[in-house]
Amino acid sequence: MSDPADFAPERVRAAQNGDEHALNALLNALEPILRGYFIKRIGRGPDVDDLVQNALLRVHKGLDDLRKPGSFKSFAMKGALYELQDFYRGRYDMKENLFDPEKPLQRTTEANDSLPGMDVERALEALSPKARRIIELREYGYRYREIAQMIDTTEAAIKMQVKRAFDKMRDALSSLLAFILVAG
Repeated sequence: MSDPADFAPERVRAAQNGDEHALNALLNALEPILRGYFIKRIGRGPDVDDLVQNALLRVHKGLDDLRKPGSFKSFAMKGALYELQDFYRGRYDMKENLFDPEKPLQRTTEANDSLPGMDVERALEALSPKARRIIELREYGYRYREIAQMIDTTEAAIKMQVKRAFDKMRDALSSLLAFILVAG
């Protein structure tokens, strides 16, 4: 159990002012609390260590933005919640398949087991380059806010672009399917 003095406003202010000892004391006292929080929600496993480390990093980076030193623990737990949400959204999953270049690639489907011409690449070709880039960034796990910063636009504009892109892709795939069914 943590001691209330561990998160005293004086210690938080000292850490904000550059006191390494105070910062280390805060983060060390916070670590078991975060670990318990994550274990209770996702169980024991290697992901817990990553979540704890990322939450501590988030707290460390955001410490200067904390206006009320007396609310340090709630500030830290909010950061832990954000890390947990990222975990549930798949931000911690591996984004690319690693393979041995000496072994042949495994096929996930046989060449003749899908409808001819029905692929996402064709649907993506129906999109503008900007919309295609936005969809790809979403697939890589970037948040709307991050994409908006990369593209230099607003988060609302990105959300609308994604909606329109999915509508366009759905229409392209539907017309391909209709053509295949009529031709067959």
